Order: sequence, then C-alpha cells, then structure tokens
Amino acid sequence: MGDRPSELDGAVRSALGQHGVDVKVIVVSNGGDQGDIGIAGDDRVRVVRSSTNLGIPGGRNHGLDHTHAPIVAFLDDDARYIDDDVLARGVAMLGQRPTWGAIALRVTDETGVTARRHVPRIGARHPDRSGLVTAFVGGAVVMRRDAFVDAGGYAESFVYSMEETDLALRLADRNWEIFYDGRPAVFHPASAPTRHPGAVTHTMRNRVWLAHRNLPALLAVAYVADWITISAVRNRHEAQALLAAVRQGWRSRPGPRDPIRWRTVARLTCLGRPPVV
Repeated sequence: MGDRPSELDGAVRSALGQHGVDVKVIVVSNGGDQGDIGIAGDDRVRVVRSSTNLGIPGGRNHGLDHTHAPIVAFLDDDARYIDDDVLARGVAMLGQRPTWGAIALRVTDETGVTARRHVPRIGARHPDRSGLVTAFVGGAVVMRRDAFVDAGGYAESFVYSMEETDLALRLADRNWEIFYDGRPAVFHPASAPTRHPGAVTHTMRNRVWLAHRNLPALLAVAYVADWITISAVRNRHEAQALLAAVRQGWRSRPGPRDPIRWRTVARLTCLGRPPVV
C-alpha cells in the first residue's frame, strides 16, 4: 500500500470480485499510516500496518504472516486482475499437480502487451505459451503457502529487485515447480524498471547477493560476470557505478549461504534457463 489510492482501490476491488474462491484481502500499509483504502464495511478486507518501510519483500512477508490460507496470491497496489476467474484458475491448476508450488500469471499493460521483463523465459519469447518455467513476477503469482514457507519466504534485505528470482531458486531446490499460465491475467501499467532512483546499481548489488546466497561458487562467479557485461552494455554510462555496486554487494553479502544442488542446476538448464544468466 503506497501513495496510489485510486489504483489501490481498483486492485482490491478486482480481488474481491473473484468468483469460485473464498477471497480474503490483506492490504499492507508499508511504512506508516496511509489512511483508508476506500473499501469501507467489507469484512473480507484487512489492513495491516508497519511503522517502518519493510521494502517490497518484507511487506509481502508481513502480509503472509497475517493469514493461514493454504493458497496465497500477491498483487501490486497499481495492478488488477483482468478477469473474475483468475484466482480460481490458479487454485485449480495447483490442484492438478502437487509438485507445482506457484502459478506465474501473465502480465499485460494498457495496450495488451506483455513487457519482455515479465516473460519468465530467456529471450522473452511466446508470452502466450503456458508451461513450466524458472521464475515469476512477484506481483502476479498464486502460490502454495507450504511452498512459500518451505523456501523461506522473501529475502527482506533485498528491499526491491531480484527477490523473486532468489525465492524461485530456493523453490526449485526444494523440488517445487513453477507453472506459467499464458492467458492474460494481471493488468499493470507500462513502466520502466529504471523508474526507481539507482535501480541499475541496486539490482546489480542484489544480483551479487543472490549469487552468494544461492549458487555454487563457480556458477556464482559466472553469473555475476555475465550480468556485469549485460548491464554495462545496456547502461554504458553506468559502467563504473556497476563495478562499485559489485564491490558493495560482495562486502555486504547477507546470509545464509545455501547453494542449490547441481541436479537443480541441471533441471533449470533443461527448462531453458541455466543459472548463469
């Protein structure tokens, strides 16, 4: 919950309008009293407040701490479900396979386009193709609570950026699968990932943290080296800042370090995304 009251109202209403499931909505007021959310008198909505800004992953963890629902879904405050059966579809798909820990939902913008960064495949091809993937968008997912807890939840130190990839790696290492539903499900306005100040260097620092926490040493080095190169090509004017972010990430790397197994590496590679890119 932030400073977008009209968008938040739309997000909550789209969740309350879901059919075929028993919906309870938890709105996290992340960092102080943000006022009302405009859904007065609906006992299906609960607002939980944090006096400090917990960041995106911390806010999501905080919200999950206030429910015991076996299936949870995360939605950004400026997003909304496109149809009224999105959550019912997600719940039904999780019921088909006990090994599916999460359903990654397809995100589209106001023109109906799915941004490349929202397609959980290398090359961002075929956003309409469903299937097993290795990642998900944090604000567009339906997940088993057991899987979330088993993987340790979101890494709160990340604040924003890469926390979904960190969680996805730990889900995979605990034998949970992620299934991507290629049907349009979540609307989110078009936006650039660089809209946050310092986003490029913050993300690079978090990539170092992710590699330290999750990857075998050899892959960790390769992953960071690959992303230094990719990020420098995409942001030539920030090359020096990127190297500084890598140094900062190494010096401040958080624990615990728990590298994924090599058989997990093999499975991710077979799914089309070896954990070096």
